[in-house]
Amino acid sequence: MRGLDDLDVGGRRVLVRVDFNAPLAAGPEGAIEIADDTRIRAALPTIEELRARGARLVLVSHLDRPEGRRVPGLSLAPIAERLRELLPDARIAFAPDPVGERSRALSEALGDGELVLLENVRFEPGETTNDPELARALAELAELYVNDAFGAAHRSHASTEGVAHLLPSAAGRLLEREVKTLTGILDHPERPLVAIVGGSKVADKIAVIDRFLQVADVVMIGGAMCFPFLCAQGHTVGESLCCEEDVEHARHLLARASDTHSPQPGHARLLVPSDLVIGDRLADDARHRVLDGVEVPAGWMGLDIGSDTAGRYGREIERAGTVFWNGPMGAFEFAPFAAGTRAVAEAVAKAPGLTVVGGGDSASALAHFGLEDAVDHLSTGGGATLELIEGRTLAGVHALEGAGVA
Repeated sequence: MRGLDDLDVGGRRVLVRVDFNAPLAAGPEGAIEIADDTRIRAALPTIEELRARGARLVLVSHLDRPEGRRVPGLSLAPIAERLRELLPDARIAFAPDPVGERSRALSEALGDGELVLLENVRFEPGETTNDPELARALAELAELYVNDAFGAAHRSHASTEGVAHLLPSAAGRLLEREVKTLTGILDHPERPLVAIVGGSKVADKIAVIDRFLQVADVVMIGGAMCFPFLCAQGHTVGESLCCEEDVEHARHLLARASDTHSPQPGHARLLVPSDLVIGDRLADDARHRVLDGVEVPAGWMGLDIGSDTAGRYGREIERAGTVFWNGPMGAFEFAPFAAGTRAVAEAVAKAPGLTVVGGGDSASALAHFGLEDAVDHLSTGGGATLELIEGRTLAGVHALEGAGVA
């Protein structure tokens, strides 16, 4: 994969695919504000390095899923304002269209170290279909291309894959670091390698769990996805989230791990909760109680791991040379069901080994508990992280592997 060191950027226009897909919220008097600027800040090292080297930057990003329509509430204009606050010494223009005459005029008027942020590229219907015409229109705005949007690197879109074939291209520092870190924990981790996998559905992460059963030493299951495993073991799960498809997936994974008493890679131990916190509904004022075990009665839902499970998982994390965490242990957004995720987050934050958190809800959980700065690597890509762990080829990365340089 080509990197920034392979590009001569001085005085040249560089189209930089960033991931500014930041969550928005309604502020005072209905103004749209950025709820979390983590992804914007994550792109700054690449942006500042290119500026320092005299590049003229054309930034392109998506925001949410407008499905090829111009949705005023999904404009990148608030992102441009936040970027000006983060880079107060930079001249930053905002193009009201992703491509076209106005965008081309603004890009051609750039001076060294100046930037223009294009409007939401998903306003164009050809973005998600990887339309060659849109890719060519984007390529006309610059002389070089840099992809620094790891969160979108698994998408075969015009701005992530199509344009990379039309310009001398390279990976930005964020994309480079994400790929290196995530492949590193699979290929040559410090051991023991402990994987913590939570979330809602086993089907969404079966390939991730299967991969870690092959390469990790311990795989620990939490969140709603633990209930198909418990059901497959013969336990009652009450009204907990659990479908037959996930139970079948869980049976497959349990069978694969059934002889996993060896600490050697390829024989990972698979751990599931031994106690639970249950509730009658998802709410801060829900009726809830702690189970000394995992038999969920009818009319109740399992909504968090219990303290014994959290302690057992924490002890595995303390001994780990490498920790990978993706998915909360329970419904941490609600106070009665936050303790398990908090305990795991604190254990990961204190772990002596390399700690990698796979973005998405895990990143939200770290932020919720004020621990986002306490881990070694907090990935900016949920879906891209999972696909890379699974061993799948990321379209945006693959396009850079065959890219020319200049």
